Amino acid sequence: MGRAHGARAQMALAFETIYGTPPASGYTRMPFASSSLGADQPLLQSELLGYGRDPLPPIKDALTADGDVVVPIDARAFGFWLKGAFGAPSSSEGEDGSGDPNGIFTHVFQSGSWMLPSMSIEIGMPEVPSFTMYPGCRVDQLSFTMQRAGLLTATARLIPQGETPPAATAQTGTLNAIELMRFGHFNGSIMRNGSALANVVSCEVSYQNNLDRIETIRGDGLIDGTDPGMTMLTGRMDVRFSDTTLLQQAIDGAPSSLEFGWELPSGETLTLTAHAVYLPRPRREINGPQGVQASFEWQAALDPITGRMCTVTLINDLEAY
Repeated sequence: MGRAHGARAQMALAFETIYGTPPASGYTRMPFASSSLGADQPLLQSELLGYGRDPLPPIKDALTADGDVVVPIDARAFGFWLKGAFGAPSSSEGEDGSGDPNGIFTHVFQSGSWMLPSMSIEIGMPEVPSFTMYPGCRVDQLSFTMQRAGLLTATARLIPQGETPPAATAQTGTLNAIELMRFGHFNGSIMRNGSALANVVSCEVSYQNNLDRIETIRGDGLIDGTDPGMTMLTGRMDVRFSDTTLLQQAIDGAPSSLEFGWELPSGETLTLTAHAVYLPRPRREINGPQGVQASFEWQAALDPITGRMCTVTLINDLEAY
């Protein structure tokens, strides 16, 4: 028996047909940077009197297994997390979805879906060995940061139904493999109303499903499920103050579209388009001789023309998710 090392950890993911029931097969090995998934069940200290100064044994409280998974933003595997956050995409062949049989597929995810799929995720540490399954996982929040340098990752906040006890052998069998095609910050761009937005230092983007836990009384301590609440698409843009375009938009209270995207030299692309973004009026502080920046805590809303808040388009060589 060895000691667990993060370098040998593995993650397997499969979408469920029935909520909370792990599929027997069809799991895909997923790249990830870190995971905080794990059951947490605190102890409640006894409040009873009459047995002396020493307390009686504690009892177990409710069990939760929520956690965050940090994953790379890439042209293939990231589509699984997009499906978890937005629902099943509309997939078609061709870069423009025209059906041209060129081996390239366009996957379009839309906000506001009432049907969010659940996933079974197994975290394995084979040197112990220990393999733990988290059934009924749904994506509560998906967020990322755009900046000039560093590794490009996203954080998926998950709400599982619970955790199965660790097993000595993997429950997922043979895993499907996906070749990693990772985007970098240098592949990224931000567009406003179809034109490149300059002077952006960094930008944070967060899509939230605001899942409502169904915490009923059960003998196994698990939750009954998670229902989607109101979606939110928010973020923060730090911009070098060089013109009044964004400031004037904030003063006018008019919306604009923002598109966050990446493209690989081989042609794979990922774009998130917020169709109606509203900006608050920011404070412009002068803190010294360095450049002046303004920070916009923006919010997206339903666009009456497209009928949705945002659209994510992923173009790669995978036929479906």
